[in-house]
Amino acid sequence: MMMLKGFHSCVSGTASGSPHISLTPAAVTPHFTPAMANAGLQLLGYTLAFLGLLGLVASTAMAEWKMSSYAGDNIITAQAMYEGLWRSCVYQSTGQMQCKVYDSLLQLPGEVQAARGFMITSIFLCGIGLLVAAVGMKCTTCLSDEKEQKNKVAVAGGVLFIIAGVCALVATSWYGENIRKKFFDPFTPTNSRYEFGKALYVGWGASALTLIGGIMLCCNCAGKPAGKSYPPPRAAGRPGTDHV
Repeated sequence: MMMLKGFHSCVSGTASGSPHISLTPAAVTPHFTPAMANAGLQLLGYTLAFLGLLGLVASTAMAEWKMSSYAGDNIITAQAMYEGLWRSCVYQSTGQMQCKVYDSLLQLPGEVQAARGFMITSIFLCGIGLLVAAVGMKCTTCLSDEKEQKNKVAVAGGVLFIIAGVCALVATSWYGENIRKKFFDPFTPTNSRYEFGKALYVGWGASALTLIGGIMLCCNCAGKPAGKSYPPPRAAGRPGTDHV
């Protein structure tokens, strides 16, 4: 009974004007800000560019830039010939493969020399772009006190990705166009015709990933830089209403 009376007095005291104590916990709702979305898109673009770099390295090292064609009736299918940027290979029907590295650089066709230069340039620019973009991304602590400068660094990394993707796209497209011309040339012997190899498709996919990653970085960082936020000015009180 004494406990009930004490509880009743406490409730009555609260109702009589004393401060009300709420026992309901305040719901804490997380806020999804645009900065978080931009950081996520930056990370996605960086990941795509990194996958593009892996594809560029794989495409450059592969020997299947073009493969012997089986179109026609007089094609000998006992062996398949592959040619890449660095070596040529012959795959026998018995499962054996023999590869030979090109002896002279000057004796190579022009499209092979150009593809070498463009692919190496693309890999180099993409690698530098990864380092630069890592400094300017919002999920890193580098240049955290200089938001505007950090955005500019991220844009520079995105531009490097775009240039690298364009270089790889030029190399693979030029090489593929030469294969197409020689394939449909009526003066090309049937047993000397080649088709697109696996390395070309890998290079096209890698260049697309690199381009998309660079565009995402540039689009997310090219907006207005986040300026300093100042507190709103206090409203001036009416004269004579100031309390001491």
